[in-house]
Amino acid sequence: MSGIGNRLMTPPVFIQFAAPRRGVPAVRSLRTWAWAALDGAAGELTLRIVGEAEGRRLNARYRHHRQATNVLSFASSPLPDGSRPLLGDLVICAPVVMREAAEQGKPARAHWAHLVVHGCLHLLGYDHQYDTQAERMEAREREILLRLGFPDPYRVPYSYNAGNDEH
Repeated sequence: MSGIGNRLMTPPVFIQFAAPRRGVPAVRSLRTWAWAALDGAAGELTLRIVGEAEGRRLNARYRHHRQATNVLSFASSPLPDGSRPLLGDLVICAPVVMREAAEQGKPARAHWAHLVVHGCLHLLGYDHQYDTQAERMEAREREILLRLGFPDPYRVPYSYNAGNDEH
């Protein structure tokens, strides 16, 4: 059963704001998008919204890149019994998301949804290092985003026609 709309199967999603909230979607939306991607997976998730400086520091430390990136995923390790009470952490750099959305001609809300879904899929083991992995991950992203009312994030030109602001 899909995690969308099924709060009995939704893991706790904690939201931290370490950057101004201006332009960041509502907590309810962030959680809804995460739940859709996690689709009933067990374990807690923390989603931290950061500014450029923290995004740059984390990306330098963990990926050895000097600039901030849009989303970083930190999956937790399973316990000795194989359980995974913590799915992991997502860090999303708000200024990068807003800049990318403008550069790509996408509504910021749609880009936020895509990056939350993208990051959650990384926590579930999806990757895009190789073409076959990327195809699998992108197909899953498209499927989830379509259910949430968003178009294909990889389609150019981007087409978005939402009737309301809350998905």
